[in-house]
Amino acid sequence: MSVTEYRGFAGVRLEAEIRGSADDPAVLLVHGAGQTRGVWSGVAEALERAGRRVISLDLRGHGGSEWPADGRYDFDAMVEDLRAVLAQLGSRPVVVAATLGGWIATAALERDAALLASGLVLVDVPLALDAEVARRIGARLREAATLAPGQAQWDSRLLDAFDSEAVVERLAGAPRAIALPTLYVRGGLSELVPSDDAAAFVATFPDGELAEVEDRAFVVADDRSEAFGGYLIDFLERRAPRASPEYREGSDARSFRDALGCFATGVTVVTAMCPDGTPVGLTANSFTSVSLDPPLLLVCIANSAGSAPFLRKADRFAVNVLQIGQQPTSNRFAGKGEDRFGATPWMVGEFGTPVLTGSLSSFECAREAVHDGGDHFILVGRVLKAIFEPRRDPLLYFRGKYRKLHFA
Repeated sequence: MSVTEYRGFAGVRLEAEIRGSADDPAVLLVHGAGQTRGVWSGVAEALERAGRRVISLDLRGHGGSEWPADGRYDFDAMVEDLRAVLAQLGSRPVVVAATLGGWIATAALERDAALLASGLVLVDVPLALDAEVARRIGARLREAATLAPGQAQWDSRLLDAFDSEAVVERLAGAPRAIALPTLYVRGGLSELVPSDDAAAFVATFPDGELAEVEDRAFVVADDRSEAFGGYLIDFLERRAPRASPEYREGSDARSFRDALGCFATGVTVVTAMCPDGTPVGLTANSFTSVSLDPPLLLVCIANSAGSAPFLRKADRFAVNVLQIGQQPTSNRFAGKGEDRFGATPWMVGEFGTPVLTGSLSSFECAREAVHDGGDHFILVGRVLKAIFEPRRDPLLYFRGKYRKLHFA
Protein backbone atom coordinates (compact mmCIF):
# COMPACT_ATOMS: atom_id res chain seq x y z
CA MET A 1 0.00 0.00 0.00
CA SER A 2 1.25 3.50 -0.84
CA VAL A 3 0.02 7.08 -0.78
CA THR A 4 0.25 9.30 -3.86
CA GLU A 5 -0.82 12.76 -4.91
CA TYR A 6 -2.66 14.14 -7.93
CA ARG A 7 -3.24 17.70 -9.09
CA GLY A 8 -6.86 18.70 -9.17
CA PHE A 9 -8.65 21.73 -10.54
CA ALA A 10 -6.63 24.95 -10.16
CA GLY A 11 -3.73 22.91 -8.79
CA VAL A 12 -5.45 21.66 -5.63
CA ARG A 13 -3.50 18.77 -4.13
CA LEU A 14 -5.50 15.54 -3.94
CA GLU A 15 -4.28 12.54 -1.97
CA ALA A 16 -5.03 8.88 -2.68
CA GLU A 17 -4.11 5.50 -1.26
CA ILE A 18 -3.09 2.80 -3.74
CA ARG A 19 -3.22 -0.96 -3.29
CA GLY A 20 -2.41 -3.79 -5.69
CA SER A 21 -0.22 -4.35 -8.71
CA ALA A 22 0.14 -1.75 -11.43
CA ASP A 23 -0.55 -4.53 -13.95
CA ASP A 24 -4.01 -5.29 -12.54
CA PRO A 25 -7.20 -3.56 -13.78
CA ALA A 26 -7.78 -0.33 -11.87
CA VAL A 27 -10.71 0.67 -9.68
CA LEU A 28 -11.05 4.27 -8.45
CA LEU A 29 -13.02 4.68 -5.22
CA VAL A 30 -14.68 8.05 -4.50
CA HIS A 31 -16.31 8.62 -1.09
CA GLY A 32 -19.25 10.81 -0.09
CA ALA A 33 -19.62 14.05 1.88
CA GLY A 34 -18.30 13.97 5.42
CA GLN A 35 -16.27 10.82 4.73
CA THR A 36 -12.70 10.04 3.73
CA ARG A 37 -11.07 7.30 1.71
CA GLY A 38 -10.97 5.26 4.92
CA VAL A 39 -14.66 4.42 4.48
CA TRP A 40 -13.60 2.13 1.64
CA SER A 41 -10.95 0.20 3.61
CA GLY A 42 -12.83 -3.11 3.69
CA VAL A 43 -13.89 -2.81 0.05
CA ALA A 44 -10.35 -1.88 -1.00
CA GLU A 45 -8.88 -4.94 0.73
CA ALA A 46 -11.44 -7.23 -0.92
CA LEU A 47 -10.75 -5.73 -4.33
CA GLU A 48 -7.01 -6.15 -3.90
CA ARG A 49 -7.51 -9.83 -3.00
CA ALA A 50 -9.68 -10.14 -6.12
CA GLY A 51 -6.78 -8.98 -8.29
CA ARG A 52 -7.59 -5.30 -8.74
CA ARG A 53 -5.44 -2.21 -8.41
CA VAL A 54 -7.34 0.06 -6.05
CA ILE A 55 -7.04 3.86 -5.89
CA SER A 56 -8.94 5.36 -2.93
CA LEU A 57 -9.22 9.11 -3.39
CA ASP A 58 -9.82 11.84 -0.82
CA LEU A 59 -11.97 14.62 -2.27
CA ARG A 60 -10.83 18.20 -1.80
CA GLY A 61 -11.47 19.31 1.77
CA HIS A 62 -11.52 15.71 3.00
CA GLY A 63 -8.88 13.57 4.70
CA GLY A 64 -5.36 14.08 3.41
CA SER A 65 -6.32 16.16 0.39
CA GLU A 66 -5.90 19.93 0.41
CA TRP A 67 -8.49 22.04 2.20
CA PRO A 68 -8.56 25.12 -0.08
CA ALA A 69 -7.92 28.34 1.80
CA ASP A 70 -10.55 30.09 -0.31
CA GLY A 71 -13.16 27.50 0.67
CA ARG A 72 -13.94 26.67 -2.92
CA TYR A 73 -16.21 23.62 -2.80
CA ASP A 74 -18.57 24.37 -5.65
CA PHE A 75 -19.72 21.37 -7.64
CA ASP A 76 -17.90 22.33 -10.85
CA ALA A 77 -14.55 22.48 -9.06
CA MET A 78 -15.04 19.00 -7.61
CA VAL A 79 -16.11 17.60 -10.98
CA GLU A 80 -12.99 19.02 -12.63
CA ASP A 81 -10.90 17.55 -9.79
CA LEU A 82 -12.11 14.07 -10.70
CA ARG A 83 -11.65 14.60 -14.44
CA ALA A 84 -8.09 15.76 -13.75
CA VAL A 85 -7.33 12.65 -11.67
CA LEU A 86 -8.75 10.35 -14.36
CA ALA A 87 -6.59 12.08 -16.98
CA GLN A 88 -3.48 11.46 -14.85
CA LEU A 89 -4.05 7.72 -14.40
CA GLY A 90 -2.18 5.28 -16.60
CA SER A 91 -5.33 3.32 -17.47
CA ARG A 92 -9.09 3.77 -17.60
CA PRO A 93 -10.50 2.57 -14.26
CA VAL A 94 -13.93 1.47 -13.18
CA VAL A 95 -15.12 4.41 -11.05
CA VAL A 96 -16.94 3.42 -7.86
CA ALA A 97 -18.57 6.41 -6.16
CA ALA A 98 -20.94 6.90 -3.23
CA THR A 99 -23.50 9.66 -2.48
CA LEU A 100 -21.79 13.02 -3.19
CA GLY A 101 -18.99 11.17 -4.97
CA GLY A 102 -21.62 9.58 -7.22
CA TRP A 103 -22.94 12.99 -8.21
CA ILE A 104 -19.41 14.11 -9.00
CA ALA A 105 -18.60 10.97 -11.00
CA THR A 106 -21.80 11.17 -13.04
CA ALA A 107 -21.10 14.78 -14.02
CA ALA A 108 -17.43 14.07 -14.69
CA LEU A 109 -18.26 11.23 -17.08
CA GLU A 110 -21.05 13.03 -18.92
CA ARG A 111 -18.34 14.09 -21.40
CA ASP A 112 -15.79 11.67 -22.87
CA ALA A 113 -16.81 8.79 -20.60
CA ALA A 114 -15.17 6.14 -22.78
CA LEU A 115 -11.90 8.10 -22.80
CA LEU A 116 -11.75 8.41 -19.01
CA ALA A 117 -13.22 5.22 -17.52
CA SER A 118 -14.15 1.62 -18.35
CA GLY A 119 -17.15 1.35 -16.04
CA LEU A 120 -19.19 3.15 -13.37
CA VAL A 121 -20.65 1.97 -10.07
CA LEU A 122 -22.92 4.38 -8.18
CA VAL A 123 -23.71 3.66 -4.53
CA ASP A 124 -26.57 5.24 -2.56
CA VAL A 125 -26.58 8.24 -4.90
CA PRO A 126 -29.56 10.55 -4.19
CA LEU A 127 -31.77 11.11 -7.22
CA ALA A 128 -34.13 13.72 -5.75
CA LEU A 129 -33.85 15.13 -2.26
CA ASP A 130 -36.96 15.54 -0.13
CA ALA A 131 -36.57 18.80 1.79
CA GLU A 132 -37.00 17.13 5.18
CA VAL A 133 -34.57 14.32 4.36
CA ALA A 134 -32.05 16.87 3.12
CA ARG A 135 -32.46 18.86 6.35
CA ARG A 136 -31.85 15.78 8.52
CA ILE A 137 -28.78 14.74 6.54
CA GLY A 138 -27.35 18.25 6.73
CA ALA A 139 -27.95 18.36 10.49
CA ARG A 140 -26.21 15.01 10.97
CA LEU A 141 -23.22 16.15 8.94
CA ARG A 142 -22.93 19.42 10.85
CA GLU A 143 -23.16 17.60 14.15
CA ALA A 144 -20.45 15.14 13.11
CA ALA A 145 -18.20 18.02 12.03
CA THR A 146 -18.33 19.54 15.53
CA LEU A 147 -17.93 16.40 17.63
CA ALA A 148 -14.13 16.56 17.75
CA PRO A 149 -12.88 20.15 17.43
CA GLY A 150 -9.43 20.30 15.89
CA GLN A 151 -9.66 16.68 14.74
CA ALA A 152 -12.16 17.03 11.91
CA GLN A 153 -11.59 14.80 8.89
CA TRP A 154 -13.42 17.10 6.49
CA ASP A 155 -14.06 20.80 5.99
CA SER A 156 -17.55 21.76 7.14
CA ARG A 157 -17.46 24.80 4.83
CA LEU A 158 -18.49 22.34 2.12
CA LEU A 159 -22.05 22.40 3.49
CA ASP A 160 -22.39 26.13 2.91
CA ALA A 161 -20.95 26.04 -0.61
CA PHE A 162 -23.07 23.24 -2.02
CA ASP A 163 -26.51 23.51 -3.65
CA SER A 164 -27.81 19.94 -3.70
CA GLU A 165 -31.07 20.77 -5.48
CA ALA A 166 -29.21 22.44 -8.35
CA VAL A 167 -26.90 19.44 -8.65
CA VAL A 168 -29.81 16.98 -8.89
CA GLU A 169 -31.38 19.10 -11.65
CA ARG A 170 -28.10 19.37 -13.53
CA LEU A 171 -27.59 15.60 -13.56
CA ALA A 172 -31.04 14.77 -14.90
CA GLY A 173 -29.87 14.07 -18.45
CA ALA A 174 -26.31 12.97 -17.77
CA PRO A 175 -26.84 9.17 -17.69
CA ARG A 176 -27.90 9.05 -21.34
CA ALA A 177 -24.41 10.22 -22.35
CA ILE A 178 -22.54 7.65 -20.24
CA ALA A 179 -22.16 4.65 -22.55
CA LEU A 180 -20.28 2.53 -20.02
CA PRO A 181 -21.24 -0.64 -18.12
CA THR A 182 -22.97 0.90 -15.09
CA LEU A 183 -24.19 -0.56 -11.82
CA TYR A 184 -26.42 1.34 -9.37
CA VAL A 185 -26.36 -0.11 -5.84
CA ARG A 186 -29.10 0.89 -3.43
CA GLY A 187 -29.50 0.08 0.21
CA GLY A 188 -32.80 -1.76 0.56
CA LEU A 189 -33.77 0.45 3.53
CA SER A 190 -32.57 3.69 1.97
CA GLU A 191 -34.50 6.84 2.79
CA LEU A 192 -32.66 8.67 0.03
CA VAL A 193 -33.75 6.64 -2.98
CA PRO A 194 -37.10 4.82 -3.38
CA SER A 195 -36.74 1.53 -5.22
CA ASP A 196 -38.95 2.62 -8.15
CA ASP A 197 -36.93 5.82 -8.60
CA ALA A 198 -33.70 3.82 -8.65
CA ALA A 199 -35.05 1.47 -11.33
CA ALA A 200 -36.21 4.39 -13.48
CA PHE A 201 -32.84 6.09 -13.08
CA VAL A 202 -30.91 2.99 -14.11
CA ALA A 203 -33.10 2.64 -17.20
CA THR A 204 -31.77 5.98 -18.49
CA PHE A 205 -28.22 4.59 -18.80
CA PRO A 206 -27.39 2.93 -22.13
CA ASP A 207 -25.96 -0.07 -20.25
CA GLY A 208 -27.22 0.07 -16.67
CA GLU A 209 -28.21 -2.48 -14.05
CA LEU A 210 -29.58 -2.25 -10.51
CA ALA A 211 -28.64 -4.14 -7.33
CA GLU A 212 -30.31 -3.76 -3.94
CA VAL A 213 -28.60 -4.72 -0.70
CA GLU A 214 -31.19 -5.96 1.78
CA ASP A 215 -31.31 -4.81 5.40
CA ARG A 216 -29.10 -1.80 4.71
CA ALA A 217 -29.86 1.90 4.71
CA PHE A 218 -26.39 3.00 3.60
CA VAL A 219 -24.35 0.42 1.72
CA VAL A 220 -20.98 2.10 2.31
CA ALA A 221 -20.68 3.17 5.93
CA ASP A 222 -17.63 1.89 7.76
CA ASP A 223 -18.39 -1.60 9.12
CA ARG A 224 -21.35 -2.21 6.79
CA SER A 225 -19.47 -2.05 3.50
CA GLU A 226 -18.83 -5.80 3.39
CA ALA A 227 -22.45 -6.29 2.29
CA PHE A 228 -21.60 -4.36 -0.87
CA GLY A 229 -18.37 -6.15 -1.81
CA GLY A 230 -19.99 -9.23 -3.34
CA TYR A 231 -22.15 -7.18 -5.69
CA LEU A 232 -19.19 -5.07 -6.75
CA ILE A 233 -16.80 -7.95 -7.43
CA ASP A 234 -19.49 -9.86 -9.34
CA PHE A 235 -20.09 -6.81 -11.54
CA LEU A 236 -16.37 -6.34 -12.17
CA GLU A 237 -15.83 -9.98 -13.11
CA ARG A 238 -18.74 -9.87 -15.53
CA ARG A 239 -18.31 -6.43 -17.08
CA ALA A 240 -14.61 -5.62 -16.60
CA PRO A 241 -12.92 -9.04 -16.38
CA ARG A 242 -9.29 -9.40 -15.40
CA ALA A 243 -8.50 -11.88 -18.17
CA SER A 244 -7.44 -10.28 -21.46
CA PRO A 245 -9.53 -11.12 -24.54
CA GLU A 246 -7.61 -13.15 -27.10
CA TYR A 247 -7.76 -14.07 -30.77
CA ARG A 248 -6.54 -17.29 -32.34
CA GLU A 249 -6.39 -18.07 -36.03
CA GLY A 250 -9.76 -19.22 -37.23
CA SER A 251 -11.74 -17.71 -34.37
CA ASP A 252 -13.97 -14.63 -34.31
CA ALA A 253 -12.72 -11.96 -36.72
CA ARG A 254 -14.20 -9.29 -34.44
CA SER A 255 -11.63 -10.17 -31.79
CA PHE A 256 -8.86 -9.77 -34.37
CA ARG A 257 -10.18 -6.32 -35.31
CA ASP A 258 -10.38 -5.36 -31.64
CA ALA A 259 -6.76 -6.42 -31.16
CA LEU A 260 -5.67 -4.38 -34.17
CA GLY A 261 -7.68 -1.46 -32.81
CA CYS A 262 -5.28 -1.25 -29.87
CA PHE A 263 -2.82 0.40 -32.25
CA ALA A 264 -3.74 4.08 -32.37
CA THR A 265 -3.61 5.58 -35.85
CA GLY A 266 -4.29 8.72 -37.77
CA VAL A 267 -7.09 8.87 -40.34
CA THR A 268 -6.66 9.44 -44.06
CA VAL A 269 -8.80 9.83 -47.15
CA VAL A 270 -7.26 8.24 -50.24
CA THR A 271 -8.35 9.89 -53.50
CA ALA A 272 -7.86 9.49 -57.25
CA MET A 273 -9.38 10.56 -60.56
CA CYS A 274 -11.36 8.16 -62.73
CA PRO A 275 -10.58 8.14 -66.47
CA ASP A 276 -13.69 10.27 -67.08
CA GLY A 277 -12.45 12.93 -64.63
CA THR A 278 -14.74 11.93 -61.73
CA PRO A 279 -13.03 12.03 -58.30
CA VAL A 280 -13.23 8.94 -56.06
CA GLY A 281 -12.03 8.37 -52.54
CA LEU A 282 -12.43 6.47 -49.30
CA THR A 283 -11.40 6.64 -45.64
CA ALA A 284 -8.45 4.49 -44.57
CA ASN A 285 -6.33 4.27 -41.44
CA SER A 286 -3.92 1.58 -42.68
CA PHE A 287 -1.29 4.07 -43.82
CA THR A 288 2.45 4.22 -43.23
CA SER A 289 5.70 5.52 -44.60
CA VAL A 290 7.91 2.96 -46.38
CA SER A 291 11.09 4.70 -47.48
CA LEU A 292 12.76 8.12 -47.43
CA ASP A 293 15.00 7.47 -50.44
CA PRO A 294 13.10 7.03 -52.64
CA PRO A 295 10.12 8.66 -50.85
CA LEU A 296 7.56 5.85 -50.61
CA LEU A 297 4.38 5.31 -48.62
CA LEU A 298 1.62 2.73 -48.63
CA VAL A 299 -2.08 2.40 -47.89
CA CYS A 300 -4.18 -0.76 -47.60
CA ILE A 301 -7.48 -0.75 -49.50
CA ALA A 302 -10.34 -3.24 -49.01
CA ASN A 303 -11.06 -5.16 -52.21
CA SER A 304 -14.78 -4.76 -51.48
CA ALA A 305 -14.67 -0.94 -51.44
CA GLY A 306 -16.55 0.75 -54.25
CA SER A 307 -13.50 2.88 -55.11
CA ALA A 308 -11.10 -0.08 -55.01
CA PRO A 309 -11.03 -0.85 -58.80
CA PHE A 310 -10.21 2.76 -59.63
CA LEU A 311 -7.57 3.14 -56.90
CA ARG A 312 -5.89 -0.12 -57.94
CA LYS A 313 -5.50 1.08 -61.54
CA ALA A 314 -4.88 4.80 -60.98
CA ASP A 315 -1.47 6.01 -62.15
CA ARG A 316 -1.60 8.72 -59.48
CA PHE A 317 -3.43 9.10 -56.19
CA ALA A 318 -3.38 11.29 -53.09
CA VAL A 319 -3.35 10.47 -49.38
CA ASN A 320 -4.96 13.21 -47.30
CA VAL A 321 -4.17 13.02 -43.57
CA LEU A 322 -7.12 14.45 -41.64
CA GLN A 323 -7.04 16.98 -38.81
CA ILE A 324 -9.29 17.09 -35.75
CA GLY A 325 -11.90 19.25 -37.45
CA GLN A 326 -12.39 16.80 -40.33
CA GLN A 327 -14.23 14.04 -38.48
CA PRO A 328 -17.34 14.69 -40.65
CA THR A 329 -15.15 14.24 -43.73
CA SER A 330 -13.90 10.90 -42.39
CA ASN A 331 -17.47 9.73 -41.79
CA ARG A 332 -18.57 10.94 -45.22
CA PHE A 333 -15.86 9.03 -47.09
CA ALA A 334 -16.42 5.92 -44.95
CA GLY A 335 -20.15 5.80 -45.69
CA LYS A 336 -22.21 5.08 -48.75
CA GLY A 337 -24.84 6.87 -50.78
CA GLU A 338 -23.55 10.42 -50.27
CA ASP A 339 -21.97 12.92 -52.63
CA ARG A 340 -18.61 12.79 -50.89
CA PHE A 341 -16.85 15.44 -52.90
CA GLY A 342 -19.89 17.67 -53.26
CA ALA A 343 -19.90 18.24 -49.50
CA THR A 344 -16.12 18.41 -49.08
CA PRO A 345 -13.78 21.29 -50.01
CA TRP A 346 -11.18 20.01 -52.51
CA MET A 347 -9.08 21.00 -55.47
CA VAL A 348 -7.13 19.33 -58.23
CA GLY A 349 -3.52 19.08 -57.12
CA GLU A 350 -0.41 19.84 -59.14
CA PHE A 351 -0.21 16.21 -60.29
CA GLY A 352 -3.87 15.80 -61.13
CA THR A 353 -5.11 14.15 -57.93
CA PRO A 354 -8.01 15.30 -55.73
CA VAL A 355 -6.50 17.11 -52.71
CA LEU A 356 -8.79 17.81 -49.74
CA THR A 357 -8.20 21.40 -48.68
CA GLY A 358 -7.66 22.06 -44.98
CA SER A 359 -6.13 18.64 -44.33
CA LEU A 360 -3.30 18.15 -41.88
CA SER A 361 -1.17 16.99 -44.82
CA SER A 362 -1.67 15.74 -48.37
CA PHE A 363 0.67 13.51 -50.38
CA GLU A 364 0.37 13.37 -54.14
CA CYS A 365 1.79 10.05 -55.33
CA ALA A 366 2.60 8.07 -58.44
CA ARG A 367 1.72 4.38 -58.27
CA GLU A 368 4.91 2.45 -57.48
CA ALA A 369 3.49 -1.05 -56.88
CA VAL A 370 0.35 -2.96 -56.00
CA HIS A 371 0.44 -6.12 -53.88
CA ASP A 372 -2.41 -8.44 -53.00
CA GLY A 373 -2.92 -8.95 -49.27
CA GLY A 374 -5.89 -11.19 -48.46
CA ASP A 375 -9.12 -9.19 -48.59
CA HIS A 376 -7.11 -5.97 -49.11
CA PHE A 377 -4.52 -4.79 -51.58
CA ILE A 378 -1.44 -2.79 -50.69
CA LEU A 379 -1.01 0.34 -52.77
CA VAL A 380 2.55 1.69 -52.70
CA GLY A 381 3.07 5.25 -53.86
CA ARG A 382 6.12 7.32 -54.73
CA VAL A 383 5.59 10.78 -53.26
CA LEU A 384 5.73 13.55 -55.86
CA LYS A 385 4.64 16.38 -53.59
CA ALA A 386 3.62 16.83 -49.94
CA ILE A 387 2.00 19.80 -48.28
CA PHE A 388 1.25 20.05 -44.55
CA GLU A 389 -0.22 22.37 -41.92
CA PRO A 390 1.94 22.59 -38.75
CA ARG A 391 -0.65 24.49 -36.72
CA ARG A 392 -3.34 21.80 -36.63
CA ASP A 393 -3.75 18.63 -34.56
CA PRO A 394 -4.45 15.16 -35.99
CA LEU A 395 -7.71 13.26 -36.03
CA LEU A 396 -6.90 9.99 -34.25
CA TYR A 397 -8.59 6.59 -34.19
CA PHE A 398 -8.28 4.08 -31.35
CA ARG A 399 -10.40 1.09 -30.35
CA GLY A 400 -13.14 1.93 -32.80
CA LYS A 401 -13.54 5.57 -31.77
CA TYR A 402 -12.23 8.94 -32.85
CA ARG A 403 -9.78 10.50 -30.41
CA LYS A 404 -7.78 13.66 -30.00
CA LEU A 405 -4.38 14.42 -28.52
CA HIS A 406 -4.20 14.95 -24.79
CA PHE A 407 -1.52 17.37 -23.71
CA ALA A 408 -0.34 16.70 -20.15
